Amino acid sequence: MLTLAIDAATKGNPGPSGAGIIISGDGYNIQISQVLPDLTNHQAEFAAAKLGFQALLARNLAPNTICLITDSKLVFQSLEKRYAKHYETQVEDILTLEQQFQLVFHKWRPDHQNKGPHQLAQNALFKQLNTKK
Repeated sequence: MLTLAIDAATKGNPGPSGAGIIISGDGYNIQISQVLPDLTNHQAEFAAAKLGFQALLARNLAPNTICLITDSKLVFQSLEKRYAKHYETQVEDILTLEQQFQLVFHKWRPDHQNKGPHQLAQNALFKQLNTKK
């Protein structure tokens, strides 16, 4: 089983954003710090999840079992319910990507236990803010 831990950082709402992704397990330890466009904090969290699944597919890591870990209760609950009132497109995009994997679990984790992806998301956000100066 692979773990896909994600987080997002946003300055403003909406504002410049960044995603942090860690893929680990089965000998993998892949860290991704990705600049995102101006998004709301919720949009950025969904974008981080989508990018995480795209990163797995780009590395030919399907059809593994995946445990998606997020500190966003909205992302966690939306994927578990397979619906989010204002984020239907984002949820559908992620669920479509999930179909390419053997099995996907969703796990919510408090902020203080999601430090790796958080730091990567912050790094991407700071990179974006520094290039706008």
